[in-house]
Amino acid sequence: MIFLVRWVRGRRRRAAGIAGSPNDHELDAQFESTFAEEPTGGLVHRLRSSDVALVAEREIRERLRGRAFRVVTLLLLVVVAGATVIPAITKSTSTAEHVGVVAASKSEIVLVRSVGRAVGARVAVTRFSSPAAAERALRDGTIDLALVGESEILLDSPLSSTDTSARAELARTLSQVVGQERAYASAGLTPAQIAAVSSPRLVPLRSLQPAKPSSPGRSTALIGIILVFVMLTQYNTWTLIGVMEEKSSRVVEVLLAAIRPLQLLAGKVLGIGAVVLAQAGLVVAVALLLGAAVGSDLLTGAAPLVVVTSLLWLVLGYSFFCWVYAAAGSMAERQDQVQTLALPLGLPLIIGYILALTTLSSGSAPIWFQVLGYLPPTAPFAMPALVGLGAVSWWQVVISCIVTVTATVGVARLAAVVYRRAVLRTGRRVGLRELLNQPG
Repeated sequence: MIFLVRWVRGRRRRAAGIAGSPNDHELDAQFESTFAEEPTGGLVHRLRSSDVALVAEREIRERLRGRAFRVVTLLLLVVVAGATVIPAITKSTSTAEHVGVVAASKSEIVLVRSVGRAVGARVAVTRFSSPAAAERALRDGTIDLALVGESEILLDSPLSSTDTSARAELARTLSQVVGQERAYASAGLTPAQIAAVSSPRLVPLRSLQPAKPSSPGRSTALIGIILVFVMLTQYNTWTLIGVMEEKSSRVVEVLLAAIRPLQLLAGKVLGIGAVVLAQAGLVVAVALLLGAAVGSDLLTGAAPLVVVTSLLWLVLGYSFFCWVYAAAGSMAERQDQVQTLALPLGLPLIIGYILALTTLSSGSAPIWFQVLGYLPPTAPFAMPALVGLGAVSWWQVVISCIVTVTATVGVARLAAVVYRRAVLRTGRRVGLRELLNQPG
Protein backbone atom coordinates (compact mmCIF):
# COMPACT_ATOMS: atom_id res chain seq x y z
CA MET A 1 0.00 0.00 0.00
CA ILE A 2 2.83 2.38 0.84
CA PHE A 3 4.52 1.46 -2.44
CA LEU A 4 1.30 2.32 -4.32
CA VAL A 5 1.00 5.68 -2.60
CA ARG A 6 4.60 6.57 -3.36
CA TRP A 7 4.21 5.38 -6.96
CA VAL A 8 1.17 7.59 -7.47
CA ARG A 9 2.96 10.51 -5.85
CA GLY A 10 6.07 9.92 -7.95
CA ARG A 11 4.06 9.76 -11.16
CA ARG A 12 2.39 13.09 -10.35
CA ARG A 13 5.77 14.69 -9.56
CA ARG A 14 7.35 13.40 -12.75
CA ALA A 15 4.41 14.69 -14.79
CA ALA A 16 4.82 18.10 -13.16
CA GLY A 17 8.64 18.02 -13.49
CA ILE A 18 9.28 18.76 -9.79
CA ALA A 19 11.18 17.05 -7.03
CA GLY A 20 9.72 15.57 -3.90
CA SER A 21 8.52 17.96 -1.23
CA PRO A 22 8.95 17.70 2.54
CA ASN A 23 5.20 17.05 2.85
CA ASP A 24 5.34 13.83 0.84
CA HIS A 25 5.96 11.67 3.89
CA GLU A 26 3.08 13.35 5.75
CA LEU A 27 0.71 12.67 2.86
CA ASP A 28 1.94 9.08 2.60
CA ALA A 29 1.26 8.60 6.30
CA GLN A 30 -2.22 10.08 5.85
CA PHE A 31 -3.03 7.63 3.08
CA GLU A 32 -1.59 4.75 5.07
CA SER A 33 -3.64 5.60 8.18
CA THR A 34 -6.79 6.07 6.10
CA PHE A 35 -6.72 2.45 4.95
CA ALA A 36 -5.02 0.94 7.99
CA GLU A 37 -8.25 -0.87 8.89
CA GLU A 38 -8.52 -2.64 5.50
CA PRO A 39 -7.88 -6.37 6.14
CA THR A 40 -6.69 -9.27 3.93
CA GLY A 41 -3.89 -7.76 1.94
CA GLY A 42 -5.02 -4.15 1.62
CA LEU A 43 -7.39 -2.17 -0.49
CA VAL A 44 -5.63 -2.49 -3.84
CA HIS A 45 -5.81 -6.28 -4.04
CA ARG A 46 -9.46 -6.33 -3.08
CA LEU A 47 -10.37 -3.55 -5.51
CA ARG A 48 -8.85 -5.42 -8.37
CA SER A 49 -10.78 -8.57 -7.51
CA SER A 50 -14.25 -7.17 -6.95
CA ASP A 51 -14.21 -3.54 -8.21
CA VAL A 52 -17.70 -2.01 -7.97
CA ALA A 53 -18.97 -4.57 -5.46
CA LEU A 54 -16.09 -3.80 -3.12
CA VAL A 55 -16.66 -0.05 -3.25
CA ALA A 56 -20.36 -0.62 -2.57
CA GLU A 57 -19.52 -2.91 0.35
CA ARG A 58 -17.19 -0.29 1.80
CA GLU A 59 -19.88 2.41 1.54
CA ILE A 60 -22.48 0.16 3.18
CA ARG A 61 -20.14 -0.64 6.06
CA GLU A 62 -19.21 3.00 6.60
CA ARG A 63 -22.82 4.20 6.61
CA LEU A 64 -24.20 1.44 8.82
CA ARG A 65 -21.65 1.96 11.55
CA GLY A 66 -22.03 5.74 11.57
CA ARG A 67 -23.88 7.46 14.41
CA ALA A 68 -25.88 9.64 12.00
CA PHE A 69 -27.43 6.56 10.40
CA ARG A 70 -28.51 5.11 13.74
CA VAL A 71 -29.94 8.42 14.99
CA VAL A 72 -31.90 9.11 11.80
CA THR A 73 -33.23 5.54 11.69
CA LEU A 74 -34.39 5.79 15.28
CA LEU A 75 -36.13 9.11 14.65
CA LEU A 76 -37.88 7.75 11.56
CA LEU A 77 -39.08 4.70 13.47
CA VAL A 78 -40.41 6.88 16.29
CA VAL A 79 -42.27 9.18 13.88
CA VAL A 80 -43.81 6.31 11.91
CA ALA A 81 -44.76 4.45 15.10
CA GLY A 82 -46.44 7.55 16.48
CA ALA A 83 -48.30 8.25 13.24
CA THR A 84 -49.54 4.64 13.17
CA VAL A 85 -50.36 3.99 16.81
CA ILE A 86 -51.56 7.33 18.22
CA PRO A 87 -54.60 7.77 15.90
CA ALA A 88 -55.71 4.20 16.55
CA ILE A 89 -55.39 4.58 20.32
CA THR A 90 -57.13 7.96 20.30
CA LYS A 91 -59.99 6.56 18.25
CA SER A 92 -60.46 3.52 20.47
CA THR A 93 -60.23 5.43 23.75
CA SER A 94 -62.40 8.44 22.94
CA THR A 95 -63.98 9.76 26.13
CA ALA A 96 -67.72 10.18 26.62
CA GLU A 97 -69.40 13.55 26.95
CA HIS A 98 -70.93 13.85 30.42
CA VAL A 99 -74.30 15.61 30.36
CA GLY A 100 -76.28 16.54 33.45
CA VAL A 101 -80.07 16.78 33.39
CA VAL A 102 -82.06 18.55 36.09
CA ALA A 103 -85.32 16.96 37.30
CA ALA A 104 -85.50 15.15 33.99
CA SER A 105 -88.12 12.77 32.76
CA LYS A 106 -87.32 9.60 30.88
CA SER A 107 -88.17 11.25 27.56
CA GLU A 108 -85.60 13.99 28.13
CA ILE A 109 -82.86 11.43 28.86
CA VAL A 110 -83.75 9.56 25.66
CA LEU A 111 -83.63 12.87 23.79
CA VAL A 112 -80.12 13.69 25.08
CA ARG A 113 -78.80 10.26 24.09
CA SER A 114 -80.36 10.43 20.63
CA VAL A 115 -78.78 13.84 20.04
CA GLY A 116 -75.42 12.38 21.10
CA ARG A 117 -75.75 9.59 18.56
CA ALA A 118 -76.70 12.13 15.88
CA VAL A 119 -73.48 14.12 16.36
CA GLY A 120 -71.32 11.00 16.77
CA ALA A 121 -70.54 11.45 20.47
CA ARG A 122 -70.82 8.97 23.30
CA VAL A 123 -72.99 10.45 26.04
CA ALA A 124 -73.12 9.64 29.74
CA VAL A 125 -76.21 11.13 31.48
CA THR A 126 -76.26 12.15 35.15
CA ARG A 127 -79.42 13.28 36.96
CA PHE A 128 -79.41 16.28 39.34
CA SER A 129 -82.13 17.42 41.69
CA SER A 130 -81.57 21.17 41.23
CA PRO A 131 -79.79 23.64 38.93
CA ALA A 132 -77.41 24.55 41.78
CA ALA A 133 -76.19 20.95 42.00
CA ALA A 134 -75.62 20.89 38.23
CA GLU A 135 -73.66 24.16 38.42
CA ARG A 136 -71.39 22.73 41.13
CA ALA A 137 -70.73 19.67 38.97
CA LEU A 138 -69.87 21.92 36.02
CA ARG A 139 -67.38 23.94 38.07
CA ASP A 140 -65.81 20.74 39.42
CA GLY A 141 -65.48 19.31 35.92
CA THR A 142 -67.69 16.31 36.67
CA ILE A 143 -69.95 17.06 33.71
CA ASP A 144 -69.41 18.90 30.42
CA LEU A 145 -72.83 20.56 30.13
CA ALA A 146 -76.22 20.47 31.84
CA LEU A 147 -79.78 20.56 30.51
CA VAL A 148 -82.15 22.39 32.84
CA GLY A 149 -85.56 21.26 31.60
CA GLU A 150 -86.51 23.23 28.52
CA SER A 151 -85.31 26.54 29.90
CA GLU A 152 -81.54 26.55 29.34
CA ILE A 153 -78.33 24.60 28.78
CA LEU A 154 -75.50 25.33 31.19
CA LEU A 155 -71.82 25.42 30.18
CA ASP A 156 -68.75 26.10 32.29
CA SER A 157 -67.20 28.34 29.59
CA PRO A 158 -68.70 29.99 26.51
CA LEU A 159 -68.39 28.40 23.06
CA SER A 160 -66.37 30.19 20.40
CA SER A 161 -67.55 30.34 16.80
CA THR A 162 -64.58 28.19 15.72
CA ASP A 163 -65.04 25.48 18.37
CA THR A 164 -65.78 22.16 16.62
CA SER A 165 -65.22 19.83 19.55
CA ALA A 166 -67.68 17.08 20.47
CA ARG A 167 -68.83 19.17 23.47
CA ALA A 168 -69.57 22.17 21.25
CA GLU A 169 -71.41 20.14 18.59
CA LEU A 170 -73.46 18.36 21.26
CA ALA A 171 -74.41 21.65 22.98
CA ARG A 172 -75.42 23.38 19.74
CA THR A 173 -77.46 20.45 18.44
CA LEU A 174 -79.12 19.88 21.82
CA SER A 175 -80.05 23.56 22.00
CA GLN A 176 -81.68 23.39 18.57
CA VAL A 177 -83.58 20.14 19.24
CA VAL A 178 -84.85 21.23 22.65
CA GLY A 179 -85.96 24.56 21.18
CA GLN A 180 -87.93 22.73 18.50
CA GLU A 181 -89.58 20.50 21.07
CA ARG A 182 -90.59 23.56 23.08
CA ALA A 183 -91.99 25.23 19.96
CA TYR A 184 -94.05 22.15 19.12
CA ALA A 185 -95.49 22.07 22.62
CA SER A 186 -96.33 25.81 22.52
CA ALA A 187 -98.14 25.32 19.21
CA GLY A 188 -100.32 22.62 20.76
CA LEU A 189 -99.43 19.96 18.22
CA THR A 190 -100.52 16.40 18.82
CA PRO A 191 -97.85 13.64 19.09
CA ALA A 192 -98.67 12.52 15.53
CA GLN A 193 -98.25 16.04 14.20
CA ILE A 194 -94.98 16.45 16.09
CA ALA A 195 -93.71 13.19 14.58
CA ALA A 196 -94.70 14.32 11.08
CA VAL A 197 -92.96 17.68 11.47
CA SER A 198 -89.86 16.19 13.13
CA SER A 199 -89.34 13.53 10.43
CA PRO A 200 -90.00 15.22 7.10
CA ARG A 201 -89.35 13.50 3.80
CA LEU A 202 -86.04 14.79 2.54
CA VAL A 203 -85.74 16.36 -0.89
CA PRO A 204 -83.36 14.27 -3.04
CA LEU A 205 -80.01 15.73 -4.08
CA ARG A 206 -78.83 15.45 -7.69
CA SER A 207 -75.40 16.47 -8.93
CA LEU A 208 -74.50 17.43 -12.48
CA GLN A 209 -70.91 16.18 -12.00
CA PRO A 210 -70.02 12.57 -11.16
CA ALA A 211 -68.79 11.89 -7.65
CA LYS A 212 -65.06 12.07 -7.20
CA PRO A 213 -63.42 8.84 -6.07
CA SER A 214 -62.59 8.74 -2.41
CA SER A 215 -58.92 8.94 -1.45
CA PRO A 216 -58.38 6.93 1.74
CA GLY A 217 -54.63 6.92 1.14
CA ARG A 218 -54.11 10.65 1.70
CA SER A 219 -52.77 10.22 5.23
CA THR A 220 -50.43 7.46 4.12
CA ALA A 221 -49.26 9.55 1.15
CA LEU A 222 -48.56 12.46 3.47
CA ILE A 223 -46.33 10.37 5.72
CA GLY A 224 -44.69 8.70 2.72
CA ILE A 225 -43.79 12.03 1.11
CA ILE A 226 -42.29 13.31 4.34
CA LEU A 227 -40.14 10.17 4.66
CA VAL A 228 -39.06 10.36 1.00
CA PHE A 229 -37.99 13.99 1.48
CA VAL A 230 -36.05 13.27 4.67
CA MET A 231 -34.27 10.23 3.24
CA LEU A 232 -33.43 11.77 -0.13
CA THR A 233 -32.07 14.89 1.54
CA GLN A 234 -30.02 12.86 4.00
CA TYR A 235 -28.44 10.37 1.61
CA ASN A 236 -27.83 12.78 -1.24
CA THR A 237 -26.03 15.08 1.18
CA TRP A 238 -23.93 12.13 2.37
CA THR A 239 -22.98 11.43 -1.25
CA LEU A 240 -22.04 15.07 -1.85
CA ILE A 241 -19.92 15.36 1.31
CA GLY A 242 -18.37 11.91 0.89
CA VAL A 243 -17.07 12.65 -2.61
CA MET A 244 -15.81 16.07 -1.51
CA GLU A 245 -13.94 14.61 1.49
CA GLU A 246 -12.29 11.93 -0.62
CA LYS A 247 -11.13 14.58 -3.05
CA SER A 248 -9.96 17.10 -0.44
CA SER A 249 -8.02 14.45 1.53
CA ARG A 250 -6.63 13.10 -1.79
CA VAL A 251 -7.72 9.61 -0.86
CA VAL A 252 -9.37 9.41 -4.27
CA GLU A 253 -5.91 9.46 -5.89
CA VAL A 254 -5.11 6.14 -4.24
CA LEU A 255 -8.47 4.67 -5.17
CA LEU A 256 -8.23 5.70 -8.79
CA ALA A 257 -4.81 4.06 -9.04
CA ALA A 258 -6.61 0.72 -8.73
CA ILE A 259 -10.08 1.31 -10.19
CA ARG A 260 -11.62 3.34 -12.98
CA PRO A 261 -13.55 6.52 -12.06
CA LEU A 262 -16.87 5.18 -13.33
CA GLN A 263 -16.49 2.01 -11.24
CA LEU A 264 -15.66 4.03 -8.14
CA LEU A 265 -18.62 6.35 -8.68
CA ALA A 266 -21.01 3.46 -9.41
CA GLY A 267 -19.88 1.56 -6.31
CA LYS A 268 -20.44 4.59 -4.10
CA VAL A 269 -23.91 5.20 -5.56
CA LEU A 270 -24.96 1.54 -5.28
CA GLY A 271 -23.63 1.19 -1.74
CA ILE A 272 -25.45 4.23 -0.40
CA GLY A 273 -28.55 3.22 -2.38
CA ALA A 274 -28.56 -0.18 -0.70
CA VAL A 275 -28.52 1.53 2.70
CA VAL A 276 -31.43 3.77 1.60
CA LEU A 277 -33.49 0.75 0.57
CA ALA A 278 -32.67 -1.16 3.77
CA GLN A 279 -33.63 1.78 5.98
CA ALA A 280 -36.87 2.38 4.07
CA GLY A 281 -37.74 -1.33 4.21
CA LEU A 282 -37.23 -1.38 7.97
CA VAL A 283 -39.47 1.68 8.46
CA VAL A 284 -42.24 0.22 6.29
CA ALA A 285 -42.04 -3.17 8.01
CA VAL A 286 -42.39 -1.56 11.44
CA ALA A 287 -45.37 0.51 10.22
CA LEU A 288 -47.10 -2.59 8.82
CA LEU A 289 -46.54 -4.62 11.98
CA LEU A 290 -47.72 -1.85 14.29
CA GLY A 291 -50.70 -1.09 12.06
CA ALA A 292 -51.80 -4.73 12.17
CA ALA A 293 -51.25 -4.92 15.93
CA VAL A 294 -53.33 -1.84 16.85
CA GLY A 295 -55.88 -2.08 14.03
CA SER A 296 -54.83 1.21 12.46
CA ASP A 297 -56.68 2.35 9.33
CA LEU A 298 -53.53 4.09 8.09
CA LEU A 299 -52.81 1.12 5.82
CA THR A 300 -56.34 0.29 4.66
CA GLY A 301 -58.11 0.97 1.40
CA ALA A 302 -55.75 2.40 -1.21
CA ALA A 303 -53.00 3.01 1.35
CA PRO A 304 -50.96 -0.18 0.61
CA LEU A 305 -50.66 0.99 -3.01
CA VAL A 306 -49.43 4.36 -1.75
CA VAL A 307 -46.81 2.61 0.39
CA VAL A 308 -45.51 0.66 -2.61
CA THR A 309 -45.50 3.82 -4.75
CA SER A 310 -43.59 5.77 -2.09
CA LEU A 311 -40.93 3.05 -1.87
CA LEU A 312 -40.66 2.91 -5.66
CA TRP A 313 -40.19 6.64 -5.98
CA LEU A 314 -37.72 6.71 -3.11
CA VAL A 315 -35.52 4.36 -5.15
CA LEU A 316 -36.11 6.22 -8.42
CA GLY A 317 -35.62 9.60 -6.79
CA TYR A 318 -32.35 8.53 -5.22
CA SER A 319 -31.19 6.99 -8.51
CA PHE A 320 -31.80 10.30 -10.28
CA PHE A 321 -30.42 12.76 -7.73
CA CYS A 322 -27.43 10.78 -6.41
CA TRP A 323 -25.52 11.13 -9.69
CA VAL A 324 -26.07 14.89 -9.65
CA TYR A 325 -24.85 15.20 -6.05
CA ALA A 326 -21.84 12.95 -6.70
CA ALA A 327 -20.78 15.00 -9.72
CA ALA A 328 -21.21 18.22 -7.72
CA GLY A 329 -19.09 16.79 -4.91
CA SER A 330 -16.23 16.11 -7.32
CA MET A 331 -16.21 19.80 -8.27
CA ALA A 332 -15.69 21.01 -4.67
CA GLU A 333 -12.96 20.41 -2.15
CA ARG A 334 -13.92 22.57 0.83
CA GLN A 335 -16.88 22.62 3.21
CA ASP A 336 -17.91 26.16 2.26
CA GLN A 337 -18.11 25.12 -1.39
CA VAL A 338 -20.40 22.23 -0.42
CA GLN A 339 -22.69 24.62 1.41
CA THR A 340 -22.83 26.84 -1.69
CA LEU A 341 -23.85 23.85 -3.83
CA ALA A 342 -26.37 22.41 -1.36
CA LEU A 343 -29.13 24.99 -1.91
CA PRO A 344 -29.38 24.90 -5.73
CA LEU A 345 -29.08 21.11 -5.70
CA GLY A 346 -31.81 20.75 -3.09
CA LEU A 347 -34.17 23.32 -4.59
CA PRO A 348 -36.07 20.79 -6.78
CA LEU A 349 -36.53 18.56 -3.73
CA ILE A 350 -37.87 21.42 -1.63
CA ILE A 351 -40.23 22.66 -4.36
CA GLY A 352 -41.60 19.18 -5.08
CA TYR A 353 -42.03 18.49 -1.36
CA ILE A 354 -43.92 21.72 -0.60
CA LEU A 355 -46.18 21.45 -3.65
CA ALA A 356 -47.02 17.82 -2.83
CA LEU A 357 -47.99 18.68 0.75
CA THR A 358 -50.10 21.61 -0.45
CA THR A 359 -51.91 19.48 -3.02
CA LEU A 360 -52.61 16.72 -0.52
CA SER A 361 -54.05 19.26 1.91
CA SER A 362 -56.37 20.68 -0.75
CA GLY A 363 -57.67 17.21 -1.65
CA SER A 364 -57.54 17.76 -5.43
CA ALA A 365 -54.76 17.68 -8.02
CA PRO A 366 -54.76 20.49 -10.62
CA ILE A 367 -53.41 19.91 -14.11
CA TRP A 368 -50.09 21.67 -13.46
CA PHE A 369 -49.41 19.36 -10.51
CA GLN A 370 -50.21 16.29 -12.61
CA VAL A 371 -47.58 17.50 -15.09
CA LEU A 372 -45.03 17.56 -12.26
CA GLY A 373 -45.62 13.82 -11.86
CA TYR A 374 -43.84 13.25 -15.19
CA LEU A 375 -40.82 15.48 -14.50
CA PRO A 376 -37.96 13.48 -12.89
CA PRO A 377 -36.92 16.19 -10.35
CA THR A 378 -40.45 16.47 -8.88
CA ALA A 379 -41.96 13.05 -9.67
CA PRO A 380 -40.70 11.42 -6.41
CA PHE A 381 -43.12 13.68 -4.52
CA ALA A 382 -45.85 14.32 -7.07
CA MET A 383 -46.58 10.70 -7.99
CA PRO A 384 -47.14 9.40 -4.42
CA ALA A 385 -49.44 12.38 -3.83
CA LEU A 386 -51.38 11.69 -7.03
CA VAL A 387 -51.74 8.01 -6.12
CA GLY A 388 -52.92 8.97 -2.63
CA LEU A 389 -55.56 11.25 -4.14
CA GLY A 390 -56.62 8.62 -6.66
CA ALA A 391 -55.87 11.05 -9.50
CA VAL A 392 -53.75 8.73 -11.71
CA SER A 393 -54.08 5.28 -13.25
CA TRP A 394 -51.49 2.50 -13.21
CA TRP A 395 -50.35 3.21 -16.79
CA GLN A 396 -49.63 6.82 -15.90
CA VAL A 397 -47.38 5.66 -13.08
CA VAL A 398 -45.58 3.33 -15.50
CA ILE A 399 -45.03 6.15 -18.00
CA SER A 400 -43.64 8.37 -15.28
CA CYS A 401 -41.27 5.57 -14.20
CA ILE A 402 -40.03 5.10 -17.76
CA VAL A 403 -39.41 8.84 -18.15
CA THR A 404 -37.48 8.97 -14.86
CA VAL A 405 -35.36 5.91 -15.64
CA THR A 406 -34.49 7.30 -19.08
CA ALA A 407 -33.54 10.66 -17.59
CA THR A 408 -31.48 8.90 -14.90
CA VAL A 409 -29.41 7.10 -17.55
CA GLY A 410 -28.64 10.40 -19.24
CA VAL A 411 -27.80 12.13 -15.96
CA ALA A 412 -25.55 9.23 -14.91
CA ARG A 413 -23.54 9.42 -18.13
CA LEU A 414 -23.08 13.18 -17.76
CA ALA A 415 -22.19 12.82 -14.06
CA ALA A 416 -19.58 10.18 -14.89
CA VAL A 417 -17.90 12.57 -17.35
CA VAL A 418 -17.91 15.41 -14.83
CA TYR A 419 -16.63 13.16 -12.03
CA ARG A 420 -13.80 11.74 -14.16
CA ARG A 421 -12.61 15.19 -15.24
CA ALA A 422 -13.02 17.00 -11.92
CA VAL A 423 -12.18 14.61 -9.10
CA LEU A 424 -8.38 14.85 -9.54
CA ARG A 425 -8.29 18.61 -10.12
CA THR A 426 -7.35 20.33 -6.87
CA GLY A 427 -6.47 23.83 -5.75
CA ARG A 428 -9.72 25.53 -6.72
CA ARG A 429 -13.36 24.87 -7.43
CA VAL A 430 -13.89 23.66 -10.99
CA GLY A 431 -16.74 25.13 -13.04
CA LEU A 432 -19.22 22.92 -14.87
CA ARG A 433 -18.81 24.78 -18.15
CA GLU A 434 -15.05 24.37 -17.96
CA LEU A 435 -15.39 20.62 -17.48
CA LEU A 436 -17.90 20.14 -20.29
CA ASN A 437 -15.77 22.15 -22.72
CA GLN A 438 -12.69 20.14 -21.85
CA PRO A 439 -11.76 17.73 -24.69
CA GLY A 440 -11.82 13.97 -23.96
